[in-house]
Amino acid sequence: MRPVPALALAALCLLALPAAAAAAAYFGLTGREVLTPFPGPGTEAAPAQAGAHLKQCDLLKLSRRQKQLCRREPGLAETLRDAAHLGLLECQFQFRQERWNCSLEGRTGLLQRGFKETAFLYAVSAAALTHALARACSAGRMERCTCDDSPGLESRQAWQWGVCGDNLKYSTKFLSNFLGPKRGSKDLRARADAHNTHVGIKAVKSGLRTTCKCHGVSGSCAVRTCWKQLSPFRETGQVLKLRYDTAVKVSSATNEALGRLELWAPAKPGGPTKGLAPRPGDLVYMEDSPSFCRPSKYSPGTAGRVCSRDSSCSSLCCGRGYDTQSRMAVFSCHCQVQWCCYVECQQCAQQELVYTCKR
Repeated sequence: MRPVPALALAALCLLALPAAAAAAAYFGLTGREVLTPFPGPGTEAAPAQAGAHLKQCDLLKLSRRQKQLCRREPGLAETLRDAAHLGLLECQFQFRQERWNCSLEGRTGLLQRGFKETAFLYAVSAAALTHALARACSAGRMERCTCDDSPGLESRQAWQWGVCGDNLKYSTKFLSNFLGPKRGSKDLRARADAHNTHVGIKAVKSGLRTTCKCHGVSGSCAVRTCWKQLSPFRETGQVLKLRYDTAVKVSSATNEALGRLELWAPAKPGGPTKGLAPRPGDLVYMEDSPSFCRPSKYSPGTAGRVCSRDSSCSSLCCGRGYDTQSRMAVFSCHCQVQWCCYVECQQCAQQELVYTCKR
């Protein structure tokens, strides 16, 4: 039985298993991590505390090669932690109205299967790490990389790069090295994990934009200051959620010419007689997902979940119905801007109805 490739980063502690037979890793939370204190986000070690970074890397249960890379990259341990937070929060936002809401409970069992949800976890965690690394470079949090300085424009003399751009080029290169060299695999699950990991990285790349500001007399734009900037990670999450909704179920087939296993989508009724390989941007899965309605080793179920009576209660509650409760909600109201310079609000209260799924 092949070990599931995993690099599991907890809220305050990173646990990892070396990738087996695949150039892919899961960067996220499994729900079984031990919490170990790390320095707060954005804190910088003083020169006299140069060993603090090495201690952080020692707390991360990485493969030997990954730990060596971590020790050579000050700031990487903190970036890995931030990436896990980013991926977790985005996953929970995108699935907030779904039966599976990206709960940590049941995450370990889920990662051992080939469901659509597993595919999304691999993609969003790889995307979060790619995004976090690029942003860490431009923010000066990693010593071995800096701003993006390679716009690749035909007329570079006409551009003045005066703002620190997100270094996606370094991020993807480092991530490829960190995950390990690509290898062919006879294991369908390993190839699917690698494919979904690259879908996540590709989603971040597609959000890289050139942002410019004009400078000159009367707005003549004689000089433009431009930089590379990643789109907000929320947009990447939305892209991956669409990929999840249209994920492709795959099986395996041997490529006779290359002598290796390839992902293959079986032919659909009424479609071509021969199946097709999934596209590079498709999330792929191998097993139909459970309903996630009742508690299982994959999720806590939907009992007690808050739902919308008009849009989600019918599906979320799995036909069990829902309870209605009235509660008093307090919120800010009648806000006014006061001189100078703050906003003053009153506290208002009103009754609201809350709907929760029955057990």
